[in-house]
Amino acid sequence: MNILKSFIIWLCFIPVAILNGGLREYILTRIIGERLALPVSGMTLSICIILMTWLLLPRIIKNITSKGCWLIGICWALLTIGFEFTTGLVSGNTVSKLLAAYNPLTGNLWLLVLAATLLSPAIIRHIHNIIK
Repeated sequence: MNILKSFIIWLCFIPVAILNGGLREYILTRIIGERLALPVSGMTLSICIILMTWLLLPRIIKNITSKGCWLIGICWALLTIGFEFTTGLVSGNTVSKLLAAYNPLTGNLWLLVLAATLLSPAIIRHIHNIIK
């Protein structure tokens, strides 16, 4: 049941990611250039994912276990990868172009975004346990 509830949070990531991409394309690229806009965008999206998890996860799922957090993080990461590949292929991108996003040497911090998606439930649970 917690996995299903957490799906609602993951759905909230989609419009934020789209807005972040628009911010990168239409504002950041013009201000700081494409070379810097891509990593800044990756950091921004990662921070947004962590903040949204912090705001929503404890409200939607009470008393979540460590195991539950890891299961949610894994599900979110797999959903994200599936979503990216599905929308990318439907949009006409090649698999090699989609895989290029996983190379941080290109300036793309997509792996950071996936790490934030995977780890944010466990990190937020740990922070909430410290605060209590």
